[in-house]
Amino acid sequence: MFEKLKDQPEDKIMALMALFANDKREEKFDLGVGVYKNDNGKTPIMNAVSEAISILTKEQKTKSYVGLLGNLNFVEKIIGLVLDDKVSRDRILGGQAPGGTGALHQLLLLIRSLETNPTVWISSPSWPNHSAILKHLGINFLEYSYFDTKTCEVDFDSMINDLQNMKSGDVLLLHGCCHNPTGANLSKENWAELTNFCLDKNIVPLVDLAYQGFGDGINEDVYGLQNMASNLPEMCIAVSCSKNFGLYRERVGASLIVVSDKNRRQIALDNLKSFNRLTFSFPPDFGASLVDIVLSKDGSDKTPLVLSWQNELTQMRLRMLDLRTSLADLLRRSTNSNRFDFVARHRGMFSLLGLTLDEVLRLRKEYGIYMVGDSRINLAGLNHSQLEHFSLAVASVI
Repeated sequence: MFEKLKDQPEDKIMALMALFANDKREEKFDLGVGVYKNDNGKTPIMNAVSEAISILTKEQKTKSYVGLLGNLNFVEKIIGLVLDDKVSRDRILGGQAPGGTGALHQLLLLIRSLETNPTVWISSPSWPNHSAILKHLGINFLEYSYFDTKTCEVDFDSMINDLQNMKSGDVLLLHGCCHNPTGANLSKENWAELTNFCLDKNIVPLVDLAYQGFGDGINEDVYGLQNMASNLPEMCIAVSCSKNFGLYRERVGASLIVVSDKNRRQIALDNLKSFNRLTFSFPPDFGASLVDIVLSKDGSDKTPLVLSWQNELTQMRLRMLDLRTSLADLLRRSTNSNRFDFVARHRGMFSLLGLTLDEVLRLRKEYGIYMVGDSRINLAGLNHSQLEHFSLAVASVI
């Protein structure tokens, strides 16, 4: 039977991880994998999360299943974190999912079940798993222009021009903030124009929110999303807690849906329950309970854990911004040009440097600097002591 299996395309990030692991050089940089690292090269457990673990260990009395939608207190907290009070709560529903990827998968299952057979439009470039999941689920999708490779900024005019081909009922997949892989974000004005566009054309947005708090701030990073949700009748949001709570391996996420009126809420909720049951039955509880505790309880010093979490997240964000500014300055000096000034303007962990594949391969071979073939780098994979070496290496291959 198994001899009939087909070869699957190799995941480029996983392949890069294997190459990095097999490289015996001490001076090597892993800038491919999308995880936050501190200056010691470690992905830290946030203090607020550590306290939440202690609280959960003391207070949890059972390991029985949670419901099909998971920890509903967690879901309610995520709704508040993402949408605040911008949409009436009787128009919002949600369910816990195994990570942001799981949330995206469940929302796409919901979209696939529609008799209208909508096309999903994704940015070019985008996170590779977007197209991979769409292909796997057999959902029609098309790409729209997003990134100007010359300026390394959003090409909004081309984006809007491509989106004119969308049909009523189609789905527009957007990155909520910190676009992956480019790092180039939509402006507030862009979000407003897209909101009007979706309203005029009857387009349903699906927002992938993986990095809230990593760009300009917890609230600032969802400004455009909230404006869209408060003005449109329907919307889907896939939320991840991997980055902003550091819960990568716990797989914590949520699928959120905004419906046009409260009467449609129950049928959407029942469908989400059904898809969860068929996909994973009950979502994992541990990480979601930690987020619930962080957003609702005091720590050992009676300080609200949410304040500790916010402060830690702010420090992570400011460190990444400082890395961006410092790297842009060093690249300006080492290349004697302003070619890489955009690095300071981008947000989040990633930037697309605009290097050729040959230049990327030279960096890997000659300097042990590992990045994805399209020249996406994870800024949070660098520390300040490595910036000068990195900038000189880049200057030597261009």
